[in-house]
Amino acid sequence: MQTGKALRLRRIIDGTTGTSVMFAFSHGTSAPTVMPGIEDPARMIGAAAAGGASCVFVGTGLAHAVVPVVREHPSLGIVLKVTATASRGEPKYQEVATASVEYAARLGADGIVGLLPFSPGNEAQVIAITGRLGEECDRLGIPFIAEAEYPNAYYGEANFADDWGVEYLKRSARMCTELGADVIKSNWTGSAETFAEIVESVPVPVVVAGGSKESLLDLLRKLAAAREAGACGCSVGRNVFQSEDPEGVTRAICAVVRDGVSPDDAHQALDQAVTS
Repeated sequence: MQTGKALRLRRIIDGTTGTSVMFAFSHGTSAPTVMPGIEDPARMIGAAAAGGASCVFVGTGLAHAVVPVVREHPSLGIVLKVTATASRGEPKYQEVATASVEYAARLGADGIVGLLPFSPGNEAQVIAITGRLGEECDRLGIPFIAEAEYPNAYYGEANFADDWGVEYLKRSARMCTELGADVIKSNWTGSAETFAEIVESVPVPVVVAGGSKESLLDLLRKLAAAREAGACGCSVGRNVFQSEDPEGVTRAICAVVRDGVSPDDAHQALDQAVTS
């Protein structure tokens, strides 16, 4: 890995533990509606940073919102989202490029992230976007995180997990890696055994997506299972910014992912902190 990528990646993946807790706060570019919890970027990003998040995903237009947070939490990595979802048109699941890697670098990004679902109506365009991002990131020394997820990660009624399954996720992860991604984000497959197939299919770090809102204990158990399968960490959004205690939830996630605390113990510690 070239020097620029290596130096920037240290703010995304901890060099000592090899783990990463990513706070996904770029849902405004992906969801067809404004999700509750994203109204105040600086406050929410600050809470996740205080809880120990390694980095935050944020749209390029909100880069200014992280400046005061970074002053207080200088180790927080900034990963700028450079794609957006055209959710009102046809065919469904259209992803478009919104910013260049050079622009992200000018804004001070430690890395870039793109949602890259290979849907039937958009696969050729997404392959082209992925390849261009890989080339630009290599040229400029910027780490490239690919959200190699199901097309309906944020909207739609299709059940791609049942229809396409693990083979789709493995192929997406491999495609993104072949086209230059440095880190893969993938959907949870339901078990450590099947998620391990994704981890083993690529030679780069893999993080598991937090997914839809669920109970904290269920989330922590999922993250622990993903770590058991070889994931270096997680990328969690809704389960943090839609919680009543985003800082505490992030701290519990870090305890499981970074420190190896059991999900039950991390959950109990948060409960005790709330009631004390």
